[in-house]
Amino acid sequence: MNTRTLRLTPDAKGLARAAELLTQSALVSFPTETVYGLGADARDGTAVARIYEAKGRPSFNPLIVHIADVSQALDYVRWNNLASKLADAFWPGPLTLVLPLKQDHGLSSLVTAGLDTVALRVPAHPTARSLLKAFGGPVAAPSANPSGKISPTSADHVVAGLEGRIEAVVDDGPCSVGVESTIIGISGAATAVLLRSGGVPREAIESVLGSPLSDPQSAAVTAPGQLASHYAPGASVRLNASQALNDEVMLGFGAVPCDLNLSPDADLQEAAAHLFEYLHRLDALGRPIAVSPVPDHGLGSAINDRLRRAAAPR
Repeated sequence: MNTRTLRLTPDAKGLARAAELLTQSALVSFPTETVYGLGADARDGTAVARIYEAKGRPSFNPLIVHIADVSQALDYVRWNNLASKLADAFWPGPLTLVLPLKQDHGLSSLVTAGLDTVALRVPAHPTARSLLKAFGGPVAAPSANPSGKISPTSADHVVAGLEGRIEAVVDDGPCSVGVESTIIGISGAATAVLLRSGGVPREAIESVLGSPLSDPQSAAVTAPGQLASHYAPGASVRLNASQALNDEVMLGFGAVPCDLNLSPDADLQEAAAHLFEYLHRLDALGRPIAVSPVPDHGLGSAINDRLRRAAAPR
């Protein structure tokens, strides 16, 4: 993308345009009470891949999915009474819940990073809520800043970092909280784990629960940023392969003979969108997986990072 980033107003006309862009695989930054998010349709793998590309030097961390209300959450996750208690107390607001995915959830595997959980949040910011309602679907949205830079709390921050890399930003002034959401992992009916401190204090959450939160070391719950728990195939993975050998299946890139091709046209964005899905498909065949070389720049750096983890001894 080489065009300038649009600044949209937070009125009905501006939000309608923002929602329309999201349906077109575009990236739209919008304010939440924590920071400005970089939004894409969470069901659209190509759009989600563009989030990583726009932010630069990405890692395949799972992303937080923003939803309009609890009823929408039920479309994607296995809900329970503990989740209800926290949602009743803190949604809408700066609290993210990590919950097990339902079958046939329909979210992009790039959002979940191939995990069997997803991070969900109902933001409190009126403009974010209006946009989610206008769009009518789940929006994946990490902070709208280049990787490693300070999180944006105004539209000016967003434009300074991402001008020309994203289609639009909804400008509604500064964020009220300015730090990211607290993340709580729910691994069962009675286990809540503090995975990241943020906009809701630990003490407030423990007061609602009537019991202490567990720490990440004491429970196997994954969340945005915990790369060690990312999906790895059960079969062995051989990288930088020119062709499949013996009983291998081939994951291709570019114009090569293969069983599945990340991108016949060698498009890194398309390859990123397909990566986790295709690894799952090939792993289901129960045979070793050979993988074509992928250029190690742009999104290719992230793809190779993920592939190296998949191929690591285990």
